[in-house]
Amino acid sequence: MLGVVVVNYGSSGLLRRNLAAAGPLGPDVRVVVVDNLSTVQERAAVGELAAAHGWELVGLPDNRGFGVASNAGIARARELGCVTFCCLNPDASVTPEVLAALRAASLAEPRALLAPRIVDSSGATVFAGSTVGLRDGRTGAPGSPARSTGPVEDWLTGACLVVSAEMVDRLGGFAEDYFLYWEDVDLSHRALAAGGSLVVRSDLVAVHDEGGTQGEREGTAKSDLYYRYNCRNRLVFAARNLPRRQVLGWLVRTPRVSWEILLRGGRRQLLRSPRPLLAVLRGSLEGAGVALAALVRRPSSPPVGGRRAPVPR
Repeated sequence: MLGVVVVNYGSSGLLRRNLAAAGPLGPDVRVVVVDNLSTVQERAAVGELAAAHGWELVGLPDNRGFGVASNAGIARARELGCVTFCCLNPDASVTPEVLAALRAASLAEPRALLAPRIVDSSGATVFAGSTVGLRDGRTGAPGSPARSTGPVEDWLTGACLVVSAEMVDRLGGFAEDYFLYWEDVDLSHRALAAGGSLVVRSDLVAVHDEGGTQGEREGTAKSDLYYRYNCRNRLVFAARNLPRRQVLGWLVRTPRVSWEILLRGGRRQLLRSPRPLLAVLRGSLEGAGVALAALVRRPSSPPVGGRRAPVPR
């Protein structure tokens, strides 16, 4: 069976509009919703949805972040007999046919992480593979202006990501110290290091209106959490996975890259409030602390090479 694992935090409205509206996802599919506690009212709303649609609800006692919640959902899905897992955002939707095709592909190639091509509600492609620069930690689609000029490594988005039980066992699931953002980059990196592969199925499509879980915002602005944890976790990723020389390089380039992360929300947001800038500064300092601690602990080792972007199938 396939376990669809959805991590919720204050997003019962998104679950209603996406997961519930999709209807039954197939006889071999079990849905597990993991609720990171936000309010008692939200927990009750998610419980009512789960009861009405036959979802399994895992209620955590507080907000433990994406990695912890995803691992809890995968563990519960395994108890229900699932051997393949699809991590799906509350603001994303996928059809039973796409899920069936992804499940079949994972069963045929269990050491692969798989993702469909992802479009927004207008039909525009928002994900068809992405890379992280090993020289500086910039992320972006292959060929995008934000892409690193140095060696790059692939990663697949956690908005709709399929992984087998074999790879969960091999990798130990998601890292749990990011809290939010970059867990998918980390999982992809460890999958490649463990001899796995990353596959973008461009013939299969899921719908994801990015940022739905960030709440209402003006224009292109992102949430303070987005800025803080993208800046922080870029350096957490380096500290966890890269040799000292590369960690140092990421630290040196942090001011420029953090500024680029801030500009994803546009310059106009800075005229309304200093909060986005403060969130970037806070996250950058938190990440720098983690990276500096890693530099002290870790022996010197040769830099890691890059990998080409995954070829869509």
